[in-house]
Amino acid sequence: MRVKESRTLEFKEEITNSFLKTVSAFSNYGGGSIVFGIRDDGSVAGLSNPEQACLDIENKINDTIHPQPDYELTVQYERKTVTLTVHAGLEKPYMYKSKAYRRNDSATIEVDKTELTRLILQGRNLNYEQLAAKEQDLSFHSLEQKAIREIGISRLNHDVLKTLDLYSGTEGFNHAAELLADRNSFPGIDIARFGNSINIILKRVTYEHMSVLDAFEQTVQIYRDYYQYEAIKGVERATVEQVPEVAFREALANALIHRTWDVSAHIRVLMFDDRIEIISPGGLPSGMTKEEYLRGSVSMLRNPILGNIFYRLHMVEILGTGILRIRGAYRNSGKHPMFEVSDNCIKVVLPVMDSLELTEDEKIVYGALSRITPKSAGEITGAVPFGRSKVAMLLKCLVDKGCVTIHGNGRGTKYSRQ
Repeated sequence: MRVKESRTLEFKEEITNSFLKTVSAFSNYGGGSIVFGIRDDGSVAGLSNPEQACLDIENKINDTIHPQPDYELTVQYERKTVTLTVHAGLEKPYMYKSKAYRRNDSATIEVDKTELTRLILQGRNLNYEQLAAKEQDLSFHSLEQKAIREIGISRLNHDVLKTLDLYSGTEGFNHAAELLADRNSFPGIDIARFGNSINIILKRVTYEHMSVLDAFEQTVQIYRDYYQYEAIKGVERATVEQVPEVAFREALANALIHRTWDVSAHIRVLMFDDRIEIISPGGLPSGMTKEEYLRGSVSMLRNPILGNIFYRLHMVEILGTGILRIRGAYRNSGKHPMFEVSDNCIKVVLPVMDSLELTEDEKIVYGALSRITPKSAGEITGAVPFGRSKVAMLLKCLVDKGCVTIHGNGRGTKYSRQ
């Protein structure tokens, strides 16, 4: 089976200048390999003189890519091929003929103006939110009231703003400060409540050009209007959440903290009878993989100043645990949140919960299961206070109730949450 070209692998039958665009792309985004002497279909063509090819490749890179990229060359003598391995660099952007490139699946394309600006900021070890705000006449009534209540300050003066990394004596307010100001020029949150189909819009609200703190709280209030109600049990009233509020708040806060603010696009909150979809502009931060994001094992903030403010105001719990908290909010539900990641956006789907009616013993076994890593009956037995036969019986009950999935069969059988 032949290997195919991908985002991190390119084939070149011979040495032409076209490979230099890919060197720029790999240096700017995550690294990769170019194998010379291989046809586009993956078959081996071979090079007449691999040693001379290495010299030609090295000279072309050194003469045309600026700054100097980090790379290495290896020769496969049996196949007469040369592999150029390019490592992601720190001095971005890496330019070829004054242009920067990136990989798009198996093709190499020039980056646009916005993406070039992001590369320049990465090369300077800066985030967009750290840049000086265009508008310096800012007021912070909402931020001040929340900071007085949650942090314990007496008033929001320039010293406090400096401590929060929102202001400097040389450049004034930055973009993070502008996002938190009472009025600003940034897009916000676009909310739509649908009826029986997407053609029936029952409510449409857009919160923009205001403090992200106010947009957040007002959006949460709309969520409460539609997905929470009071149930009377005897003489007591209990709030019933169709979608867990902790999951909604985490997903919305993550959208604000992690989105790209240098594009004029709203965060979209789409509300349906059976789910809420939260769509945030911008994909994952550079250096984070989809698997790391879904596991919640790596915390990389695109907007660390904004994230720190949300944390200090107790609007999020612990930075970097949002995915785990969202999943945890559905631990006793038959339905679970979904996460979709693309280059340009992240979508979180929060379904209306099904209440699992489990016995106390079933809850213990269910709690020992994982959605990500299936476990054998023996592993589950070792984690609960029951014998193997009782665990097998409880697992069967959980499977029958549709909240546990079986993987494999026989001795290799494993179980996971739905």
